[in-house]
Amino acid sequence: MHKKSQLFWSTASKYLDHHLKEIRQLSPHTIKAYRDSLNNFIDFLETVKLINRREISFNNFEARVLQEYQEWMISTRKLSAKTCNLRLTAIRALLEYASEEHLWVTPLYSASKSIPQTKTQKAPIEFFESKELKALLSAPSSNKKSERRNKMMLLFLYETAARVTEARSVRVGDLHLHATIPYVTLLGKGRKCRSIPLSALAVKSLNGYLREFHPTGIDAPLFFSIIDGEKKALSSDTFEKMIKRYCGSCVAKGIHMPERVHCHMIRKTRAMDLYRSGLPLPHIQQLLGHESISTTNGFYAFATLETLAKAMDEIHVDSGVKRWANKKVLNQLLRL
Repeated sequence: MHKKSQLFWSTASKYLDHHLKEIRQLSPHTIKAYRDSLNNFIDFLETVKLINRREISFNNFEARVLQEYQEWMISTRKLSAKTCNLRLTAIRALLEYASEEHLWVTPLYSASKSIPQTKTQKAPIEFFESKELKALLSAPSSNKKSERRNKMMLLFLYETAARVTEARSVRVGDLHLHATIPYVTLLGKGRKCRSIPLSALAVKSLNGYLREFHPTGIDAPLFFSIIDGEKKALSSDTFEKMIKRYCGSCVAKGIHMPERVHCHMIRKTRAMDLYRSGLPLPHIQQLLGHESISTTNGFYAFATLETLAKAMDEIHVDSGVKRWANKKVLNQLLRL
C-alpha cells in the first residue's frame, strides 16, 4: 500500500471512528449511514472503475469520478434520489474533513460541491386527520397492563412531538412533572437537549403511568420491557409495530386510516395541528428540535419554556381547521 493510500484509509478511519463519534457526537445510526455510504463508493471504485482497494486514495475522488458514481447509482442501481444525495453528502463531508488537515485535498472538496444534487420528487405530506388521530389514541384498551403502557406511549408521542428515538430514550428522571411549568427533557439529534412543556392531560396521564409502572421512583427507561429482570428501553421497532397494529385494528372497525403508517406521522400531525391553530412557526421549530426552518420573512425566534407552554395551552387542536396561511411554509415544516 503506497503512501497516499495509507493516508486515505487512516484519514477515513479517524473521521468515522473519532471525528463523527467523539467530536460531532453523532448517533451510532448516523455514523453507520456515513460508513455505509463511503463503503458503497469504495465498492464502486473497485468493481466498476477496477481500482484495487489497497490502492484507493483521495485522488480517486475527482469530480468526474463522483459524477460517474452518481450516474451509476441512478441508471444502473436504480437508487432513489434521496439515497444518491445522501451518499454524495457523506463523500463531501469526508473531503471537507480531509481538506482541513491536508490542503492538497481542498480542490477536490471544492470540485465535489459543484456536482448538483439528484432532483427528488416531493413526497405527499403524511399525517393523521383529526378523526383518525382520535381513533388511534383510543385504540389501546385499559384491560391489560401492556395496553395501558401503549396508550401512554401514543399520547406521549403526540403531546411532545418526539421522534421515536427520542421517546424510547426518555428516562423517568427526564420528567419534571412537579415543576412550576411541567416539562420533559428530550435528547435529540446531535445529542442536543430541549425542554418540552407538558399539558395538564399529559401530566395527569404520566402521573398515573408512573404510579403503575415506576412505583419506586428509581430512574429507568420510561417505556420498557423486562429482560433478565431489568427494565430495558423499548426498541424503535416496537414503537413502529405498535402503531401499525392499532391502525390495523381501527381499519378493521371501519375507521379510515392512511395507507402507510409510521410513528413519525404522529410528530407531523402534532406540528400540523399546532400550525393550523395558529402557534407561531418559531415555537413549532423549537418544539420539534429543528435548527432552522425557512419562512417567507426569514424571521426566527426562540421561545422561553414559559412562553412556549402558554402558547401551546392556548391552542385547541379540535377548534377547527384554518386555511393555510402559507403553503410553502407548511410543506417545509412537514418534510423535516
